[in-house]
Amino acid sequence: MRRVLGLLLTGILALSACAPSAPGAPGTPGTPSATVAETTTAAAPEPVQMTRQVGVQLFQWNWNSIARECTDVLGPNQFAFVLLSPAQEHIQGEQWWTSYQPVSYRIESKLGTRAEFQAMVEACHAAGVKVIADAVINHMAGIDGGTGVAGTAFTHKDYPGLYTEADFNTCATPSGNIENYMDQQQIQECQLSGLADLRTGEPYVREQIVGYLTDLLSLGVDGFRIDAAKHMPAADVEAIVGALDGDPIIISEVIRGSGEPIQPEDYLGAGDVFAFQFAKDIAGIVPGGAVRRALDVRDGSVPSEQAFTFITNHDTERNRQTLTYKDKDKYHLANLLMLAVPYGTPTLYGGYAFTDRDAGVPQVDGVVSDVECAEPRTDAKYEPGQWVCDHRTYAGLAQWVAAVGDAEPANVWQEGYAVAFDRGDLGLLAINGNSTKSIEPVLTTNLPDGLYCDAVVATECPEGQFEVKDGKVKVTVEPMTAAALSVNLRATR
Repeated sequence: MRRVLGLLLTGILALSACAPSAPGAPGTPGTPSATVAETTTAAAPEPVQMTRQVGVQLFQWNWNSIARECTDVLGPNQFAFVLLSPAQEHIQGEQWWTSYQPVSYRIESKLGTRAEFQAMVEACHAAGVKVIADAVINHMAGIDGGTGVAGTAFTHKDYPGLYTEADFNTCATPSGNIENYMDQQQIQECQLSGLADLRTGEPYVREQIVGYLTDLLSLGVDGFRIDAAKHMPAADVEAIVGALDGDPIIISEVIRGSGEPIQPEDYLGAGDVFAFQFAKDIAGIVPGGAVRRALDVRDGSVPSEQAFTFITNHDTERNRQTLTYKDKDKYHLANLLMLAVPYGTPTLYGGYAFTDRDAGVPQVDGVVSDVECAEPRTDAKYEPGQWVCDHRTYAGLAQWVAAVGDAEPANVWQEGYAVAFDRGDLGLLAINGNSTKSIEPVLTTNLPDGLYCDAVVATECPEGQFEVKDGKVKVTVEPMTAAALSVNLRATR
């Protein structure tokens, strides 16, 4: 079962004229097709209610751009949430990682002002999209000192009016940094790459962190990604989030490491976790074409309702642990698989092109410029700094997931590098992992008779392409893509 993040909405919203058309899928060699029936339905079929489930991480997008994206794209297409980059004041610099070196808890950053942040949250909520803030609470900055982007002066372990040296952990390693990931004490008390490590078990430190998170909640955020949660004892994370009012969404960043003493399951008492192993396993499945195996992929013993799945994020795309936009059709296929299977809460990604792993996005006077999405490229050859808005490719599938909910796979069909299955009686998906050959199966389905459109390439269905009749449907799917049908994307005439 996936965690329910959105409100139930009438499915007909998915067919409204206000839904923008999704751009063509990067890396998609062809468009799925089907034998078009000569008959048409007499009237629009009754839609089912939809529950928003799919989210997107908009990495390094400024607040004004996220507000527009919620209004124009995410809201109308049934996206459930947007995951932000950190909002607090940080060190100066153009590199992306400056956002992860806080110097105060003021909501002033290169991504926008406090007022712009609050306006963004309000715009997203008006569009039906929840907002999840990226909370950097394990540490402060990793440099000797300077002045933050909002004017706050600091040194490595002295943040006037906030923290002094007594509020930071000390470490027995020669470097002061983590040197052995098999040593739990090092992981949770030593510095992560020189970042000043807070004593999160101390009441005063917890009070400051809770105050910061409470401030974000007062601005309307719905939850938090807990950055570097693995580097804090699970009990500390539980105590901090337990002190918050309400029931905010909590997603801890805990990377699974083979044989390591700290695992994602340790943090389920605080909320949910990101499923890093899921992303790594999908990255192993796709190149070999064994797409059927995706139905069985899990992240250890993390239950579906507490797993947030993803194919790439801002860290893994830089260390090449997972597939990324640079992998073209393989990346597209991986995203399709994540959305197709009923494990976890899927989180898409929108970022920017880069060759230098440290490079940030364009800035003007220290402020990130507004997003202008590049035209999708099938060869993935974007110029460094161009915005790669791949998440828009999956607008129709966000609606498909909202319709099928947590229905389990049924009528599983497999042949060679292809697999197809129903999701209960609400949807069907056929995916082709072959890089050179199309497939044309006649599938058994629980879908009701009628004419359907393909949610992989469409958000509206004026005329159906696929005919379901007497529990059968024939589809043609080109290499390295998929076709998806749902009861909410049937012909309206």
